[in-house]
Amino acid sequence: MFDAPINLKDLKLEATFLKHELIFKTPAKTSRETFTIKETYILKIKYIHESTTGIGECSPLWSLSIDPKGEFISQLKYVCEQINNWESLIQNELINFPSIQFGLETALLDLSNNGKGIIYPSNFTNGKDSIQINGLIWMGDFKYMSDQIEKKIENNFQCVKLKIGAIEWEEELMLLKNIRNRFSEKDIELRVDANGAFSPENALKKLDEMAKLKIHSIEQPIMAGQIEKMKNLCAKTSIPIVLDEELIGIKDKNEKDQLLQYIKPDYIIIKPTLIGGIRGSNEWLDAADKSNTKWWVTSALEGNHALSSIAQFVYQTKNKLPQGLG
Repeated sequence: MFDAPINLKDLKLEATFLKHELIFKTPAKTSRETFTIKETYILKIKYIHESTTGIGECSPLWSLSIDPKGEFISQLKYVCEQINNWESLIQNELINFPSIQFGLETALLDLSNNGKGIIYPSNFTNGKDSIQINGLIWMGDFKYMSDQIEKKIENNFQCVKLKIGAIEWEEELMLLKNIRNRFSEKDIELRVDANGAFSPENALKKLDEMAKLKIHSIEQPIMAGQIEKMKNLCAKTSIPIVLDEELIGIKDKNEKDQLLQYIKPDYIIIKPTLIGGIRGSNEWLDAADKSNTKWWVTSALEGNHALSSIAQFVYQTKNKLPQGLG
């Protein structure tokens, strides 16, 4: 659950928000779409008549977020109007707006820690510890992806994640082979993210081909919502399968438990802005614990405010796997 900042309960608050556009220096391509610009919203909460301000970022990813786009601005306005009822907002009213939920939670936590951008004080926020992350390889043609791989290896990344599904399968397989021919699985951990690009009919064959290359895991090999087919893939393939988009939109705690216990994935991806903020993320972590499912946390093209909050969140969980914090 979300741990409420106790010192805010008896203090009057006011809130505002503003829109900010994130411009991509290089178009970010997935098997679904190509991003060149992304809108995000900065939520500011302060004590009335005081300057201390907590900042949270509400950063929907419209191709995946369940936040209703047509109601998003009006819901942000409502949150600002009802900010002194923030407990009700977090516990009940924002269940269909996970990115606003995350922005509200983190703004309140920031405010409770004196508005210094700290939501979970730790050795990480004190600059005394770090988080291991994977090096993300965006989709593109063969040369573009090869160049990215070389740069990640030059920068000493020990875990590399390739987004696949945009070019010919044989070329993508060649990229993976090129890495594995030079580095063993002990030297470079190879993760693959299909974003649902494979069909249920050809997924197992492709997974078998990748298994020979000692791939660490594959995220969402087929599109979400094909529960029985995903369960079968998890049972038949030797490559660990990671659920990502499969988690989005599931709000009931019992349903989360049931999904993991039925599909039996090896890993799940926690994306706070897409799966219910801190409260929703913690429910998924509880479900993962019950089903012995491993996990890591990934950002979803947020700006610096949300990325910092996500990093602080994962640090306090003590998860030591490489995280997806690009």
